[in-house]
Amino acid sequence: MNTTKQLENNLDDEILVEKSQNGNGIDLKIDKKEKKQIPYHQEVVRKLIHLCSLSIPIGYIFVERKTAIVILFLLAVIMVTIDISTKKNEYLRKIYKQLFGGILRKHERKKNKILLNGASWVLISAVITILIFPKIIAVTAFTILIVSDIAAALIGRKFGRHKLFNKSWEGTIAFITTAIAAVFVIGTSFNAPVSYFIAGSLGAIAGGFAEASSKKLKMDDNFVVPMSIATIMLAFSTFATPYLQDFLHIL
Repeated sequence: MNTTKQLENNLDDEILVEKSQNGNGIDLKIDKKEKKQIPYHQEVVRKLIHLCSLSIPIGYIFVERKTAIVILFLLAVIMVTIDISTKKNEYLRKIYKQLFGGILRKHERKKNKILLNGASWVLISAVITILIFPKIIAVTAFTILIVSDIAAALIGRKFGRHKLFNKSWEGTIAFITTAIAAVFVIGTSFNAPVSYFIAGSLGAIAGGFAEASSKKLKMDDNFVVPMSIATIMLAFSTFATPYLQDFLHIL
């Protein structure tokens, strides 16, 4: 009788699933053996570090495009080199885990695959965004990435209840709301025309859904978010210029 009960308990343990917060907050059922998301307080620490990236769009306002690209390209090369080295070299990996292990996501802890961490993707994305898009669009897209990604993650993980792709509606709404607020702050600061506010708001919505679907697309959100925002803003500027005052000249 005890043996039968023990077997049943073992079987229950094998099929047991538990809830874990994934992405920006939606509770998903995962296998018990899978590693949980990082604790919420570590998520806050991670996002505080992410907030430092706000220096990229702010700094870009005051420097020329070539200067920004050179600086960010060098930083990206350094960061990617460190990123890859910590996965290939056991000694460096041990130091890296001691310093940042608590805030690393599951894919960032893997050493058998070269998957770049969020910091590397932020810098790569910054170089590409600044290289391709007009200054005001790059500044807006990257400001939204930093501010709204933080809002989506913290609000979504805390209050996310309704699934949207691999994330939550609550997190996505937080993203879009803060993104539109960022657009209005930037637009007001530089006396932007109405066309900027429309383009920025459309970009904010696109960015919100890009962030929510980034895992489905198998793309890092630090890349896909600014790309989607910038593309929508540039497309709107292109088609609306005959009817509305253009905003690309602002910076």
